[in-house]
Amino acid sequence: MNFFRGVMGGQAAGPQPSGAETIQKLCDRVASSTLLEDRRDAVRALKSLSKKYRMEVGTQAMDHLINILQTDRSDSEILGYALDTLYNIICNDEEEEQDENAQKQADDLGAQFTDTFIQDPEHVTLLLTLLEEFDFHVRWPGVKLLTALLKNQGVQLQGIILVSPMGVSRLMDLLADSREVIRNDGLLLLQQLTKSNAAIQKIVAFENAFERLLDIITEEGSSDGGIVVEDCLLLLLNLLKNNSSNQNFFKEGSYIQRMKPWFEVGDDNSGWSAQKVTNLHLMLQLVRVMVSPVNSPGATASCQKSMYQCGLLQQLCTILMATGVPADILTETINTVSEVIRGSQVNQDYFASVNAPSNPPRPAIVVLLMSMVNERQPFVLRCAVLYCFQCFLYKNQKGQGEIVATLLPSTIDANSISAGQLLCGGLFSADSLSNWCAAVALAHALQDNLTQKEQLLRVQLATSLGKPPVSLLQQCTNILSQGSKVQTRVGLLMLLCTWINNCPIAVTHFLHNQENVPFLTAQISENLGEDERLVQGLCALLLGICIYYNDNSLENYTKEKLKQLIEKRIGKENFVEKLGFITKHELYSRAAQKPQPVFPSPEQMLFDHEFTKLVKELEGVITKAVHKSSEEEKKEEEVKKTLEQHDNIVTQYKELIREQDAQIQELKEQVDSMSSQKEQMQTTITQQLSQIQQHKDQYNILKLKLGKDNQSQSNSQGDGSQVNGLQTEELTQLREEVEELRKQHSLLQTQLGDKDAIINTLRSEAAQTAEGTAGSGSDNTELLKELEALRTQVQSQSAEISQLKTERQDLLRRAEAGPSDAVDSSDGSLDAAKMADLESRLAAQTSETERLKEEASSLSKGRSELEQQLASATSTVAILQTEKAKLQTEVQESKKEQDDLLMLLADQDQKIHSLKQRLKDLGETVEDEDDLDARDQTDEDEDEEDEEEDED
Repeated sequence: MNFFRGVMGGQAAGPQPSGAETIQKLCDRVASSTLLEDRRDAVRALKSLSKKYRMEVGTQAMDHLINILQTDRSDSEILGYALDTLYNIICNDEEEEQDENAQKQADDLGAQFTDTFIQDPEHVTLLLTLLEEFDFHVRWPGVKLLTALLKNQGVQLQGIILVSPMGVSRLMDLLADSREVIRNDGLLLLQQLTKSNAAIQKIVAFENAFERLLDIITEEGSSDGGIVVEDCLLLLLNLLKNNSSNQNFFKEGSYIQRMKPWFEVGDDNSGWSAQKVTNLHLMLQLVRVMVSPVNSPGATASCQKSMYQCGLLQQLCTILMATGVPADILTETINTVSEVIRGSQVNQDYFASVNAPSNPPRPAIVVLLMSMVNERQPFVLRCAVLYCFQCFLYKNQKGQGEIVATLLPSTIDANSISAGQLLCGGLFSADSLSNWCAAVALAHALQDNLTQKEQLLRVQLATSLGKPPVSLLQQCTNILSQGSKVQTRVGLLMLLCTWINNCPIAVTHFLHNQENVPFLTAQISENLGEDERLVQGLCALLLGICIYYNDNSLENYTKEKLKQLIEKRIGKENFVEKLGFITKHELYSRAAQKPQPVFPSPEQMLFDHEFTKLVKELEGVITKAVHKSSEEEKKEEEVKKTLEQHDNIVTQYKELIREQDAQIQELKEQVDSMSSQKEQMQTTITQQLSQIQQHKDQYNILKLKLGKDNQSQSNSQGDGSQVNGLQTEELTQLREEVEELRKQHSLLQTQLGDKDAIINTLRSEAAQTAEGTAGSGSDNTELLKELEALRTQVQSQSAEISQLKTERQDLLRRAEAGPSDAVDSSDGSLDAAKMADLESRLAAQTSETERLKEEASSLSKGRSELEQQLASATSTVAILQTEKAKLQTEVQESKKEQDDLLMLLADQDQKIHSLKQRLKDLGETVEDEDDLDARDQTDEDEDEEDEEEDED
């Protein structure tokens, strides 16, 4: 212990040891001491020297410190000292370094020690294990040490932690620690861990990070919270930015809805703290990450929909129109609203309906445009408003029409300021930045919208008193010719190129002014400085569009004459070279990267993102158009006409196919209807069979009762009355059942008539088909004969049912005669003759009932035979359809150019005929006169056979 007293400040005699010697002795003590207290004191001494003698402690003591972490796990105090010492030698403490060279040396030293520590991945695993210790003196230094390691060698540490079992899960437990200091440092650790590593980001997200972070933000006061809220937001940005999987998980977990309370602001927005501004700025960035244009369109659209449904967009618009909001927050809010509404029709419509709280109320779009064309507003704010206006019009033809409509003479309101008036005012103001912004905004109102390009040609401007109005198109070219600033001319040229692109009418209007083409050729042909090269390139682009989309309606400026003019005045090679100046400009590639206009200074604001797409699309086709000869153009026009004719033919066939599809659908519905009718008929037959069985059972009961009554002759009069009474009751039931059969017969006859009408229609169509296909005539005849045979069988069944009706009437008459005979016989005594007469009548009625049963059974069998005949007809018609398809195939092979399209028609016809055949299979039979005669002859033969049987 005397040694430690000397180290810690005792006045020992003799020369003082150097720092390196002292550290060496301490390291020996750590390695050799058997007592825990001695090792603990030695480690504590190394900790006190680790900042002053960082190099010496790091090089001599690191292995001993790591060994302490492995062996002395039971003592939290020595573990804490060891972790603190390692943190001191690895962490790059910026406060102690004054100049850049010293800071660089410190960074290199920290990276060197970090490499030494992580050479063995088990050291990192050991550190992760120590983080499970709940003791504050172990857990907190461990968190700080791991954070320092990640700062120095993040990629290597991420790889080790990623493969370590439960490595990320152990770090996520830090967010649940009740001690705020550990939780807050855990946030910083996770920030470093999740940087630029999608795999770790996904693991952290699925460890319920979103839920925990949002809870912490709410507990800390949301936007009014402190630095902890900022750390949570930075971690959320790490997890969501450029990670589509986490973005989808965030949306599906309904976490977007929990962001809405963040943006609730009061009426008094003055005096915001710097921390609140930072927090709200990060919150807005978080919203933008979810709807960024670089995300997949489907994911962006889904998030935009959720933000509108939960009211987040409405809350952002409230901040947009609020007073007292700091300028940078207002700018970022405008950018956020822009991306929330970009490409979403519902959100764009809502934004168009937002009004500013002014008197009178004005649309939010108008208020924003007023800021854009106001040169006193900050540059970043004007860029944000332009971006908002561009996003509002992106894929929004309805919004484009509303903006252009404010410029038309019929809709101008002199008492209010409209968006069109502000754009025109900015277009022709003295501020070049306002000129450029207004020109780009107006170009977006015309983007990919031919209708609005034509409508804008109607706009007339009053330049001065006493002079006639000038069209907007002509006024733009007039300003160009006056030689204004480069930024103004670039904006106007971009507007004109967008306007006349793919609009031959606008090209004609532009060429109609005799001064435009000479001005463009003069601009292109001159040898000007570097600043004017971009203007020359845009003039070449404008002239090239006039050639490519020229409809040759003006005799002096046809395509051929314009190309001759270029060849004489400019030269084709020179023209193409000037056209290439656009894409070679350094600001062109910067503007092509992303839709948001972000420029370091107003002077560099020259290109619009959508315009760069247009240049990329047109540069090649214009170059080809300039080099083409008149013969090549004629050939192309002929090819275009041929293609148009071909397209027209294809369109006609498509319409025909649609009609046939509709017919097929209608026939399918008819097939379904007939199928249901068939099922109903089968149900009816089943019911009839059941009723016949009931008749049979009732007859057997009646027969038994009558047999018993015949044996008791002593009470013949009373018994005779009872028998007759019982027989009358049974006959009444039979009468009702036969009446039910008659109703069913009438229903079947009605259905048969409907089907006969359909069969006649199909038979006429089959006859027409037979005329077109001569080879299939004999098959059609056979089919018709078979169908007539089926009709004959149905007619026979109808005759049997009529005969059954007649027998029923006879039975009813005999039943009515039975009771009267019983009354007459009551006056006299019962004799054998009366009893015999009664028995004979009973036997006759019994035979009639038996006949009724047999006829009903015959009806059922006839129906079964009818179904078999229909199945046979189905196979015959299928053969007919097959032969017909073969014949159509042979006819199609003789055709040349439109073979495929005609084959489509043949297939559609075949489907229609096949469905018609299916209707026939379900009972839609065909009848004609020959079949009726055959059926009548069959009925006569059967009647003759019945008469012969009766005579026998």
